[in-house]
Amino acid sequence: MKLSVVILNYNVQHFLQICLESVEAAITNLDAEIIVVDNQSSDESCNMVKQNFHDVILIENSENLGFAKGNNIGVSKAKGDYVCILNPDTVVAEDTFTKTIKFAEQQNDLGIVGCRLIDGKGNFLPESKRNVPKVGVAFQKMIGNATKYYANHVSELQSGKVDVLVGAFMLLKRNVYNKVAGFDEDYFMYGEDIDLSYKVLKAGFNNYYFGETSIIHYKGESTLKDKTYAKRFYGAMKLFYKKHFKKNIIFDALVWTGINLAYTIRKNPKEIKTNPETYVFVSDSDNKKLKAILNKEIEVRAEIDGVKDGSEIIFNTNHVSFKEMIDIMSASEIQKRATFKILSKNGTFVLGSNDSKNRGEVIFL
Repeated sequence: MKLSVVILNYNVQHFLQICLESVEAAITNLDAEIIVVDNQSSDESCNMVKQNFHDVILIENSENLGFAKGNNIGVSKAKGDYVCILNPDTVVAEDTFTKTIKFAEQQNDLGIVGCRLIDGKGNFLPESKRNVPKVGVAFQKMIGNATKYYANHVSELQSGKVDVLVGAFMLLKRNVYNKVAGFDEDYFMYGEDIDLSYKVLKAGFNNYYFGETSIIHYKGESTLKDKTYAKRFYGAMKLFYKKHFKKNIIFDALVWTGINLAYTIRKNPKEIKTNPETYVFVSDSDNKKLKAILNKEIEVRAEIDGVKDGSEIIFNTNHVSFKEMIDIMSASEIQKRATFKILSKNGTFVLGSNDSKNRGEVIFL
C-alpha cells in the first residue's frame, strides 16, 4: 500500500466530515487507506464516520489520549509506505497526495514533507514552514518579530528544505516515523510537530516544504488562540527546550521568564462577525433549504467572475472540485471581496471560517 492518511479527531464532527469527503476524492487513484482515531469525542463524530464512510478505519479511544499518543496509535495500524498526519479541520485538493508523494520520491534522505496551508479566508498560513525555535528566534517571535521564526528563505509557492513543518499536514515514510519513535507522548497537545520535525533532522533526514499544492486549515477548530491555548502552547515550548536545549540555571531561567511573559501579556482574540450583503452559491442548481435558512436572496452561478464586494461564496461540493475551491480562495482579488463556506456532499450543512483565531461557523440545513 502506498499511503495511509491518519486523522486524529476530537469533537469536530462536521469539519471531519468535509475533511473525509476531500480525502476520499484525493485518494481515488492511489492505493491508500484512511484511519480516523477518535479521542473520546462527545459529539456524533464516530457515528457520522460509521454511517457515511464505510471504508474508513475507525479507532475509538476510551479517553482523550492527546495529539501525540492518538496519532501514534493510528500509525501503528497503518500499512502504507507513506503516512500523512492530517488534521480533521483541513480540506485537501484532489491532487494533494499524488503531487506530494511524487515530490517526496524525488528527494534524498527524505524526512517530512509539508505543503502550503491557507485559512478559511484564503490567507496563507506562515507556520506552514518554520525554523527551529531556538531561544533567540523564539524570543523575537514573542515580542512580535517573526522574521526568523518562519522559514522565509523559501517563498510560499516554492519548494525547498526547511526545519519545521506543521502537524496539520505532515507526510513522511512510515519507516522514518517509526525510526524516530513517532510523536513524543510527553506532549499532550501543541509542540509535538516541532519536536518530531527536530528529531527527524537530528536523525539525518531532510525536511521539505512543498509549495505546489495547497490545503485549507480551519485553524481555529484545533488551535483556539485564547489564554488556555497559550498556556498549553508555552508549556509545550518549555518541554521542548528542556529536552533539546537545556544549558544551565541562568539560561533556563531566561527561557522560562520569556515564555511566561509571553503567556501573561497574551490577550484573548476578538471574535470577528460578518454580515454578508450577498450570497453566491457556486452550483449548477438551486438549493431551497439554503435559501430558507439564510433568509436572503442567493445568486446561483456556475462561475465566480464579477462577485460583488461583501459577498459570501458557498461552494457546492457536488459541482465544484476541492482543488477549484482552494484555488479560488487563494486568489487575492477574490479574498478582498468575499468570504467562503462549503456545502457538504449530503447537503445537510455548510461551514467555513473567516478568522484563523476563532472557531468557524456551521449552519445546518
